[in-house]
Amino acid sequence: MLTMIKNGEVYAPDYLGKKDILLTGRQIGFIENYIEVPEQFVEMKVIDATGKLVFPGFIDSHVHIIGGGGEGGYKTRTPELQLTDATLAGITTLVGVIGTDGTTRTMPSLIAKARALEEEGITCFVQTGSYQVPVKTLTGKIEDDLILIDRIIGAGEIAISDHRSSQPTVEEIAKVASAARIGGLLSGKAGIVNIHVGDSLDHLNVIEEVIDKTEIPIHQFYPTHINRNHHLFEAGIRYAKKGGFIDFTTSSIKKFLEEGEVKSSTALKKALDAGVDISRITFTSDGQASLPDFDSSGHLKGLNIGKCSSLYKEVRAAIVEEGVPIENAIRVITENPARILKLSQKGLIQKGMDADLVLINKETFDVDSVFAMGQLMVEKGKAVVKGTFEDK
Repeated sequence: MLTMIKNGEVYAPDYLGKKDILLTGRQIGFIENYIEVPEQFVEMKVIDATGKLVFPGFIDSHVHIIGGGGEGGYKTRTPELQLTDATLAGITTLVGVIGTDGTTRTMPSLIAKARALEEEGITCFVQTGSYQVPVKTLTGKIEDDLILIDRIIGAGEIAISDHRSSQPTVEEIAKVASAARIGGLLSGKAGIVNIHVGDSLDHLNVIEEVIDKTEIPIHQFYPTHINRNHHLFEAGIRYAKKGGFIDFTTSSIKKFLEEGEVKSSTALKKALDAGVDISRITFTSDGQASLPDFDSSGHLKGLNIGKCSSLYKEVRAAIVEEGVPIENAIRVITENPARILKLSQKGLIQKGMDADLVLINKETFDVDSVFAMGQLMVEKGKAVVKGTFEDK
């Protein structure tokens, strides 16, 4: 089955202008100004993308696919991700993480959910471990997980500068990073360490000490929630200027933005204005996470749940409200995470790449249609493929 997308304005994420794109199964077969297919190819779906922008499929590299949380007790454990939570938001690739609860949320469950999402039509990888150090792995060793389990691409999310963390030392984080790096080198994977950064004034100090005191390079770490407050945001800007990656969380970490959180769209604009290279920045949704709001004494005040839908909403806001060029705004959820995580078939619209595409209404900037591995998942804003247990 061939699919032709005609007359769309393609951002690959670099602007290519109006192009025809031919999808041949699960891959992008051709991108040309005009593609004519011989009449004998009768099994071909043609989509007229006039008035649409065509983006690479979105990558959300920090999602609690099996649910998260529990910081307010058992009843606050959040539900699993459903397929359309991702696809309706234009997300075609996910990276699953565990988070705070490394006891009832386990690595076998995480990998099983990743494979279930892939069976339903999207791509899903995972990180090994949770907030805690020592890391609770699948096989017993971080490097073994990376080398032997295809879906595992790194370690994390490991918590620092947070009252919920296991208070890891510089030496412990160095050992985790070393194991992930070795596992990545031997398996051809990124082997990054996804770091949850909390509200503490210690900021990124632990990983910066590892970088200063060992041979582990700065790009081995992937710290997230950098926009959770203004002082961490400023520390993140300094870190990125040293060559580090920074990730902004698009789901609201705090119940009210006026309590200190920097909106991801605003954070992107401010970071670029401060001289941070766009290649160092990503957005993730923290989808299905428990987003607790604690007071200064560590008592729970309220609780939200992360939404994958926030990912593109903040990219859209960066374009429409903050004036960030489209090419740069979409890099943070396409090319950049693909490069950082070594997802070689993702993040770009090029011949031979996976056929993950999002069609955007040029006037409203809303998601119109979504292709994942060549399969049409969303058409005209409605899911045409739903998860196994979703209402059909």
